[in-house]
Formats: sequence, structure tokens, C-alpha cells
Amino acid sequence: MRSEFDRDLHTMHKELMGMGASCERAIALAVSSITDSKPGLKDEVQAAEEDIDRAERNIEALCMRLLLRQQPVATDLRNISAALKMISDLERVGDYAVDIAELSPYLAKAQLSGKVHLSEMALAAVDMVKQSVQAFVDGDIQLAARVKESDDRVDELFDRVKTEAVALIRDGALDAHAALDLGMAAKYFERIGDHAVNVAEWVMYAQTGEKG
Repeated sequence: MRSEFDRDLHTMHKELMGMGASCERAIALAVSSITDSKPGLKDEVQAAEEDIDRAERNIEALCMRLLLRQQPVATDLRNISAALKMISDLERVGDYAVDIAELSPYLAKAQLSGKVHLSEMALAAVDMVKQSVQAFVDGDIQLAARVKESDDRVDELFDRVKTEAVALIRDGALDAHAALDLGMAAKYFERIGDHAVNVAEWVMYAQTGEKG
């Protein structure tokens, strides 16, 4: 019976890795929809978000099966509980990616590529999501701690984007409405970083019984 439980646990880890990969793809596509001005990327972000939602439902069902079919020990219970919390955070990452893509028709016209640090924010957020999920699968609390430290970089870039938006308005390269949309996009990336930190904290809970 334990071997069956371990197989289901392995399947859950694979599903989580797939959900994380879909989040990474959604973030990358979302920023490209703004900086590259490519048509159709908004629909691709939506498709990635649907993959994320499907993965969330699959992992929820798998976690329930693990709880019902077995009598998990304390460590198993923490892993399953942490996974259920994590997928909620990852689902929100997908939602924020869609929100960013929704701004793309307005921001793409401003030709922001090379002018602001949105791409760097997106890259940092992708790394945080990827590493936080990997930390859970590997039970690596040191990697989880590094994810939390990485959030400072995302916050720094958020402040830089706001400063750049002010400079673009001053130079006449960005109108006030586009600047507001830019600020919202940057805020969404900052929130994605926050959710990656949440995932990292659930890794610590799964391994130690303490969150944070």
C-alpha cells in the first residue's frame, strides 16, 4: 500500500512541475504580448491559464485521493496540505498573467521594449516560480530560502519601472493612461513574486512543520 501511495505522491509532484511550467509560460507570453507587440499572444496566455486551471483541479483530486485511500503519516499530511495551498498560489499566478496580457493592446502601442524593466521583472518572476516548485519536489528548504531572497530583486525592479514611467511621461514618450497601465502590469509581476514566495514558504512548512 505504501508503494502505491509513493507512486501517487510522485504523480502529484509531476503534476505540480507541469503546473509550474504552465505558469512560467504564461508569464513569458504575457510580457512578450507587451514588449514584442505580437498578435495572438493574448490568446496563448489564456490557453496557458486554462492549462493551469486544469492542473489545479487534477492535483486537488489527487490530493483528496491520497488522503482518502491512505492513512498518511505527519510528514505526508504536511506535503499534501502544502500542495493544496501551493496550487492556489500558482492558480493566482496564471490569473495575473492574464491580467497583464489584457493590458497589452494599450501598452504595446507605447513601444516599451528597451525602455522599461518589465522583461527583467518577468524573467525574475519566472525564476522564482520555477525554483519554488522545484524546491517542493526536492524538499529543498535552502532553495526555498533563496526564492524568498529573490523577491527583493522583483521589488527593486518594480520601483525602477515606476521611476521609468515618470521619466517617460516627462519626456512625452508616454501618456498618463499608458503610464497607469504600465504601473498595473508591474504591480501584477510584483504580486506574482509574492505568490512564488508563498509557495516557498509552503515548502518550508512541508519540510519543517513551520511556515515562514
